[in-house]
Amino acid sequence: MDEKTKELIAIGASVSAHCQPCLTYHVGKAREVGVSEEQIAEAVQMGQMVAKGVERAMHQFAAETVQSPSKAAAPSSCCRDGSMGGGKCC
Repeated sequence: MDEKTKELIAIGASVSAHCQPCLTYHVGKAREVGVSEEQIAEAVQMGQMVAKGVERAMHQFAAETVQSPSKAAAPSSCCRDGSMGGGKCC
């Protein structure tokens, strides 16, 4: 994969991860390797679309979980280290 493609992917990932320092870094690197402003804007838009999809899915999951006692009673691991944070999530 060429450097331009890698930076465009990183831009989209940075936006979807809400990582401002990452976005700043990867936009700068993209410009250094010759990515056009139009391509950068497209990558940002793709990241925003991914983030919106994830947000919609989480809203739906939250609504279903609140409405369904069986889902709320069976938590899964959610902390970064794979633990449940001493019985609590994060």
